Amino acid sequence: MEHAFVDSAASDDPGVGLRAVGSLRELADRIEALQVRRARDLGWSWQEIADALGVTRQAVHKKHGRRV
Repeated sequence: MEHAFVDSAASDDPGVGLRAVGSLRELADRIEALQVRRARDLGWSWQEIADALGVTRQAVHKKHGRRV
């Protein structure tokens, strides 16, 4: 599957490449949400999660605060 994403993202057809980027973005968002939930369940602070993601505490809390 990984190879298919790389091939699609590198396609000479911008439509194919952009759809691949959208799919990768969606996958990354889903994995991020899963890992934020896991971290919160394990007692991580919003600041620890933000540091791991390379964003501000406010940004991560705004994005994931309602979901957890």
